[in-house]
Amino acid sequence: MRRVAVSACLLGCSCRYDGRDNLNNTLLEQLKSYEIISFCPEDFCFSTPRPTMDLIKRDNDVVAVSNETNIDLSEPILQYAYDFFNKYSEIELFIGKDRSPSCGVKSAKVYDAQKNLISTNGTGLMAKVALELGIVCWDSEVYMATHNHTS
Repeated sequence: MRRVAVSACLLGCSCRYDGRDNLNNTLLEQLKSYEIISFCPEDFCFSTPRPTMDLIKRDNDVVAVSNETNIDLSEPILQYAYDFFNKYSEIELFIGKDRSPSCGVKSAKVYDAQKNLISTNGTGLMAKVALELGIVCWDSEVYMATHNHTS
């Protein structure tokens, strides 16, 4: 069976920064032919609930920075992502939560150092790793809109 990595919040896990979920039964129905592997780097690295974070462009890189402490949180997220994809090397599809600084594929907000919005189509850190590995990646809302057929 083909494997898909899906943001855990979309599967009903209460792992959002505020302790809620983003359960999406329509998405789950569309993915019923896949073996679903859930992930949430933010919950794993920082627990739930947690302060929000934003993607900040620094020099030629984009980093995840805590809105509470202003600390760069990128390293543990990236380590989680590499460990996850090493463990599940046969994943062929990645569905991320839209606008997430970890999981957003082409929908994450990116700010400059002064917190001015500079992009609304940034890539979250885990999604970036998936793309670098050649995995087909979608934001959940775009995936649902373009794969709305019934099997």
